[in-house]
Amino acid sequence: MDSATALVSSEPLDPTLSARAPSPMFDLIELLFFAYRDFVGDADRLLETYGFGRAHHRVLHFVYRQPGLTVAELLDILKITKQSLNRVMKDLLDIGFIEVRSGASDRRHRLLFASVAGGQLALELACLQSERFRSTLKTLAPSSHDAATDFLLGMVDPTERSKVTRLVWGAPSAQRARAAE
Repeated sequence: MDSATALVSSEPLDPTLSARAPSPMFDLIELLFFAYRDFVGDADRLLETYGFGRAHHRVLHFVYRQPGLTVAELLDILKITKQSLNRVMKDLLDIGFIEVRSGASDRRHRLLFASVAGGQLALELACLQSERFRSTLKTLAPSSHDAATDFLLGMVDPTERSKVTRLVWGAPSAQRARAAE
């Protein structure tokens, strides 16, 4: 019997499971689910007016925040397939929210930039989501922003933390900065 079948079967779960592992943290799991649902819901409603979804939002966000990002770098950030990215990129390129430019030093490089309209949408989406953070944080202790930052960074896979830290707080790589000139 596979694990999916075991979950829906009437057979009891392995009684030694609870002895081997700590109890699931259902409260945090479910709170994270509901918080994420509502956090992205604000943006989802605006994206719907363009016929876009969350994948469009993620691509536009990182292209806006990291001008001159390469397709390979974007694929690494999003951890999606090239096929998935191509579909989303086509939509964003067709409407003129993202521009592709050749690299200055290597014309074969495809560098991604948000257009003025794409940048405005990315900023509007970020402001919507920032308002949810602001309204929540103002009801908590002054140190809550730092605690939330530590918590969220702690949720990131340890092997990815330094990369995420550079993306969130660091400057674009020197290679991208040179290519954008």
